Amino acid sequence: MARLNWGMIGGGEGSQIGPVHRISAAMDGLFTLAAGALDIDPAKGRDFAQRIGIAPGRAYGDWRAMLAGERGRPDRVDLVTVATPNATHYGIAKAFLEEGIHVLCEKPMTVTVEEAEDIAATAQRTGAICAVNYGYTGYPLVRHMRAMVARGELGRIRLCVVEFSHGFHADAADAENPRMRWRYDPALAGLSGQFADCGIHALNMASFVTGENARELSADFLSAIASRKLEDDAMVNVRMDGGTRVRLWTSSVAVGSFHGLNIRVFGEKGGLRWAQQWPDQLHWTPLNGRAQVIERGAADSPDAARATRIATGHSEGMLVAFANIYADLAEAIHARREGRAPDPAAGHYPTAADGLRSIAAIKAAVDSAAQGGQWVDARPPSLRR
Repeated sequence: MARLNWGMIGGGEGSQIGPVHRISAAMDGLFTLAAGALDIDPAKGRDFAQRIGIAPGRAYGDWRAMLAGERGRPDRVDLVTVATPNATHYGIAKAFLEEGIHVLCEKPMTVTVEEAEDIAATAQRTGAICAVNYGYTGYPLVRHMRAMVARGELGRIRLCVVEFSHGFHADAADAENPRMRWRYDPALAGLSGQFADCGIHALNMASFVTGENARELSADFLSAIASRKLEDDAMVNVRMDGGTRVRLWTSSVAVGSFHGLNIRVFGEKGGLRWAQQWPDQLHWTPLNGRAQVIERGAADSPDAARATRIATGHSEGMLVAFANIYADLAEAIHARREGRAPDPAAGHYPTAADGLRSIAAIKAAVDSAAQGGQWVDARPPSLRR
């Protein structure tokens, strides 16, 4: 496939997520980083963009200048990644979608359900792709779990237990660190802190693997560091639309947990267990049978095979998972240009509908926690039946 032109907004020098996107997007040679507005400080953003190879004329001071500069160019960006604070996602994504430019937006897609509804509607109306970076769904064995569930190997799914816990925000003395402070500031993060930051990764993972979506939920929020306006720990029970129950815990004050994204799926015929810190092994226990370890590279599904890059026994990780999302998007963009159906194994990038469901779940969790854990409808208005 010919290289696509790619642009990035945010993710500048010192960013945690910016380098991950740049490395992952470049991994397969499918994208060229052609334009960027990388920092809230225009001068810093332009300087850094040029230092990483963006031409001076396409190293923009802000996203509005980037939109104006790319508009009408024969070689304009095909895809733009939005990696800015949560409250800015809606305006940026909306503007580029209106220009017919495909978008990969960091999660959460927006901060309100109304904004998310509009983004989903805009993507449908314009025909531009709006994907949301639930990058962990790019892991080969996560895709194999999904395939096993879809094939009925677990039977009816009864229960899914997911968590995303870490302890990197547990020091109250470090609460004013700019890299973490914004995550608990409603003006920048929105309605929710930890659930919106990490919990929706866990919920999206449960939906991705089981093929079901949240119908209603009950939440308990905690601000373990009292100065925080938003929660840094949450426990959420979810009733999915296919009958599965999800137990979800997320925390940023779990000292000793480094990147605890884990999922366990329990069905009538067996159970699965996967942890992001050990991504190349999937534990499968058939009912009344012996536990087995499925190694990445030996999983019998085309979805896992397409997402596997190196031989079994050599570790793959987050960069490859994100690269799989970019590869899926490249295939989808080329398929649209060529008027053909995309490769079915490449159809797993998270969409605006996934982003919309996440925002609705955040709002429901905030409302439930405020009502002492009352069950609240977790579906976005447009997707209620």
